Amino acid sequence: MTEGILVLDMINDFVYGKLASDGAKNIVPDFEKLLDTASENRVPIVFCRDNHSSADPEMELWGEHAMAGDEGSRVIPELSVYEGIEVPKRFYDAFHGTDLYPVLRELSIDTVILTGVSTDICVVHTAAGAFFRGFEILVVSDCTASMDEEKHQSALEYMEKMYGAEIITSKDLKKRWKKEKGF
Repeated sequence: MTEGILVLDMINDFVYGKLASDGAKNIVPDFEKLLDTASENRVPIVFCRDNHSSADPEMELWGEHAMAGDEGSRVIPELSVYEGIEVPKRFYDAFHGTDLYPVLRELSIDTVILTGVSTDICVVHTAAGAFFRGFEILVVSDCTASMDEEKHQSALEYMEKMYGAEIITSKDLKKRWKKEKGF
């Protein structure tokens, strides 16, 4: 099993800006600890981040956010220090219309570890994209968040039921890595 972490939309507009939520802010410390361990042990990190044009369908629903070239579409400073591959996206599903699939195949990744925001939107749609492309899926419950805690929990249950995703905490994932891989 070759794992890779997908960091979904941990960008300025979703953590501190136009579409910020307390949930997104609250997961940053656990995120940093998880990415510290991943980086130290060469687990690939892929930053999938909204990078919109004014013609994108989401503009009607959410208003302008994460516009290409704007500060709002950049990975938050706390996480931008980690080395990783950036995959800009224009849709909820990080696979749709992006280079994510070939990037993961090039890295021989067969298991995606989903993290980021929003659990009930981009995370769940990316889980569907991963499922339909044959990836095993882990979702880190304390490194994902929604604008509403009830929607977060519901999305976790949905991904487990519909896509066979394993829901795991960052602490338990790090314990598993230590046991299985010796880190």
